Amino acid sequence: MNRNNSNFKLVFSALAIAINIVLGTVIGLLNIPLLFLDTVGTIFSAVLFGPWYGAVVGGLTNVIQGILTNPKDIPFALVNIAVGIIVGLIARKWKFNFKTSIFTGLILSVVAPLIGTPIATYVYGGITGDVNDVFFTWLVQSGQSIFTAAFIPRITSNIVDKITSCIFVSLLISKLPAKYTQGNN
Repeated sequence: MNRNNSNFKLVFSALAIAINIVLGTVIGLLNIPLLFLDTVGTIFSAVLFGPWYGAVVGGLTNVIQGILTNPKDIPFALVNIAVGIIVGLIARKWKFNFKTSIFTGLILSVVAPLIGTPIATYVYGGITGDVNDVFFTWLVQSGQSIFTAAFIPRITSNIVDKITSCIFVSLLISKLPAKYTQGNN
């Protein structure tokens, strides 16, 4: 099947949403600190099909996850949309190899908390129901502002999560047959 076939793209996008939800749920159940892996499908689709597919996969992931399990996930769709756009633009310009994946992960680990922290603080008061809440509470109790207390744990966890997610996708991309990655630098 040709990777430019719109049916292939739609099926792959649906699978990418499922990958985001399944990986995010499994990692959440295992309580692995600093790791979420809930953007792997977004990153994967953005690398293969570009920023707009990545953005749609990212946004729909949060909406579907919000409907299925936790409505608090829906506003964070903006973060996942940004991930798809950034990765897609980078993958258009450079081959998404190990080096590019680390560079991309570093960018995402700053951009994601810059978008997510205002959502967490202004919509939810900083408490969002994940492992970051422990650090948030400790930082607030130690005198930090709510924004700072919400930002610091998010940037820390995103450094680990986004770099790991990008490296994982670069390894997957390197193992795909060329017919699925042609036209992708």
